Amino acid sequence: MLNPLLDHLADYPFDRLRALLGGLSPPSGLEPLVLSVGEPRHPPPPSLATSLQAAAQGWGRYPPVDGTPDFRRAVVEWLERRYVLPAGLLDPDRHVLPVAGTREGLFLLAQVAVPAEKAGAAPLVVMPNPFYQVYLGAALFARAEPVFVAAEDTDDCMPNFAALDRGTLKRTALFYLCSPANPQGTVADLATLGRALDAARAHDAVLCVDECYADIWDTAPPVGALQACAATGSLDNVVVFHSLSKRSSVPGLRSGFVAGDATLIEAFRRLRAFGGAAVPLPILAASAALWRDEAHVVKNRALYRAKFDAAERLLGGRFGFARPPGGFFLWLDVGCGEDAARRLWAEAALRVLPGAYLAKPSADGRNPGAAFVRMALVDDLATTEEALRRLLNTL
Repeated sequence: MLNPLLDHLADYPFDRLRALLGGLSPPSGLEPLVLSVGEPRHPPPPSLATSLQAAAQGWGRYPPVDGTPDFRRAVVEWLERRYVLPAGLLDPDRHVLPVAGTREGLFLLAQVAVPAEKAGAAPLVVMPNPFYQVYLGAALFARAEPVFVAAEDTDDCMPNFAALDRGTLKRTALFYLCSPANPQGTVADLATLGRALDAARAHDAVLCVDECYADIWDTAPPVGALQACAATGSLDNVVVFHSLSKRSSVPGLRSGFVAGDATLIEAFRRLRAFGGAAVPLPILAASAALWRDEAHVVKNRALYRAKFDAAERLLGGRFGFARPPGGFFLWLDVGCGEDAARRLWAEAALRVLPGAYLAKPSADGRNPGAAFVRMALVDDLATTEEALRRLLNTL
């Protein structure tokens, strides 16, 4: 009666975390602090309410699946500014679609990009290890075999897709890459992106780059996959996803976009016309305004930078702490992530995510996330400092 593929997704990270902590209670004298979920909690820009109210008449209309011309123009304008792209590389009417948050888009893309077979066999979907769990779900529901490429043993903690054996590359239909990476916060350089782009084009695969943390950075803005495309003059075989959730601290707005290869975008539009969640017109209008405003993003980034200053001051070199160039996670080596998560909840009312839940064992049986916990620095500075002190006092 139910899709049997659901059995393969029983290890969703937060379900596993609930089971791990299910028999434990935090100390009664401490307020629980939840740092397991990457949900931004900074105040949203004050202009958001004004923008939504100004477009309120749109709540009475069905939104078009491809958004509005103004939204698509705002996205292209932002991409051109942010990544210094040449004018004309992106056509707002051919290369951009809104999505109801990047999770929906990243999942549904595989249903378009993965054929029934590739090179005479079951298709493969390749992803970094550790990885964002939506990539795995997307692969399985597209009837593809997931392939996990180590991302922790390289200089930039990025997977080297081009180093895969030829047989694997021939069967690969889709590559997922995340930069800045979740959970490590590392950033792909143009050379890494270029190699991934070359591998995708050489083997008629799609390179999907998840860039939803692109505006949360420490000292330098991360480069993007569209810059690698610009160097070739083509968007073929590439799509990128971006979201306002992190950039503007509005995860509840459920607003993002996909941009790239026109053929893929058109196929994706047809799929979403049947089963995608169209973004409401007032949200499209408010989103366009947020993509055009950088002042609130500068303030948002400064708040994260202050929290990483605190982490650097309090943690020093402990737990393998390294200040990440992007994102808002700490990826800490605590010996055993599950044991640490249980102790932190039972003794310090601090909820973190074991790194093993974000990775799969490699061929030698070792899970690259097993020694780690992921902590999302999404609260205010005082709460973040309190959480870090509890971590230190407990572990």
